[in-house]
Amino acid sequence: MLLLNFAHPLKQSDLARIEEITGEKIERVLVVDSRVDTERPLGPQIRAMVDSVGLSPEEWQTVPLVVNPPSLNYSAVALVAELHGRMGYFPPCMRMRPVLDGSGQRVVPPRFEVAEVFNLQAIRDEARLSRF
Repeated sequence: MLLLNFAHPLKQSDLARIEEITGEKIERVLVVDSRVDTERPLGPQIRAMVDSVGLSPEEWQTVPLVVNPPSLNYSAVALVAELHGRMGYFPPCMRMRPVLDGSGQRVVPPRFEVAEVFNLQAIRDEARLSRF
C-alpha cells in the first residue's frame, strides 16, 4: 500500500497503527508539501501538488493507497476532489488525534496518534441512500 502524506511527518508507530487498522503493509510513504499560497487560486495549486506525486493515470486507478490529508480544511477538500477525479472513487483517509494523559488533558509537549482510517467511499455510498 502507498501512503500519501500531505500533513506532518509520521512516526514509525503511526505507520504500524495504519497497517494494523487496514491489514495492509505500507510499501512506500510519499511526503507531499501541501503548503498553499492563499493569494492564488487553490485548484491549480492542488493539481500541481498531486502531479508531484508522480503516479501514472493507471497507477492512480490501481495502486492501493491511504491519504493523510493536509490540516488546512479547504486544501483537504480540494485534494479529495482532485484525487476522486484521478482515481474514480474516494480514497481512504486517516485522521490523527492529540494524545491525552490519564486525566483527559493533552500531553505536554503535544503528541499525536493515528485515530482511524476512514473509508470515504463507504461514507459517500451510505449517504446516497438518504437521497431517496
